[in-house]
Amino acid sequence: MPPSAEQLGLYLDLDEIKGDRADLLIASAVALCQTVVRPLPEGAEAVVLSCAGRAYVNPQQVSYETIGPMSVQRPSGSGGLYLTKGDKSALKSLAGRGGAFTVDPTPATADPSPTWPLDDDPGPFFSGGGDASYGDTVGWY
Repeated sequence: MPPSAEQLGLYLDLDEIKGDRADLLIASAVALCQTVVRPLPEGAEAVVLSCAGRAYVNPQQVSYETIGPMSVQRPSGSGGLYLTKGDKSALKSLAGRGGAFTVDPTPATADPSPTWPLDDDPGPFFSGGGDASYGDTVGWY
């Protein structure tokens, strides 16, 4: 279940929140999160609130603002509706994906018995003796 507009207000520490706008941003953040993981896992509410919160407090992605004697500088890319690399990692982790893993390329039908050496007989291609230098008989011509 996605977070509510009231939860977004608590997350942002706002006394008042515009419910319709908050609901729209939450629904959009849920849709954006579902592009990474579907269905959303337990605990994904934090990522949804983070994404919707960025868009709620800074919808135009303003990086520098001055009002009278006060000025604020925000990091670039600190507004709008988007998922950070950390958000995507958190979603994958909550869904049980990502992280280190091992892939075993051995077929399920593989025989576990040793394959080397096959036997003590070198086979018909070697005549034995010599150091396989030029002139030794090897057995194929």
